[in-house]
Amino acid sequence: MKTVILDVRDFGETIKDFRRVLKTGKRERFARISFASPELLWKVLTAKRWELLKALCGAGPVSIREAARRVDRDVKAVQNDITALLNAGVVDRAPGGGVVFPYDAVKVEFLFRAR
Repeated sequence: MKTVILDVRDFGETIKDFRRVLKTGKRERFARISFASPELLWKVLTAKRWELLKALCGAGPVSIREAARRVDRDVKAVQNDITALLNAGVVDRAPGGGVVFPYDAVKVEFLFRAR
């Protein structure tokens, strides 16, 4: 199963992980898409976009029209949500058209700490 972790972490943590991978040559166990704050994560991943991701999860390449059919929504509205997810790096353009969310599972991680 190909899993992606959606998390909240600062840029320094991301760079530290990147350097470790470069140094050791060992890849991360999971793919990771990081957001700078919980507010940004929730801004990008609205309820409608979560619904869309669930429909795309493990589905392979899907046209915008097919994605709209799967979530029973207007094609234009789905197009707008897909554009936002593309811009955030959450989904990819599929070769030959459409989009792909190349994961079978999603894990969301973030930690609140007392100040």
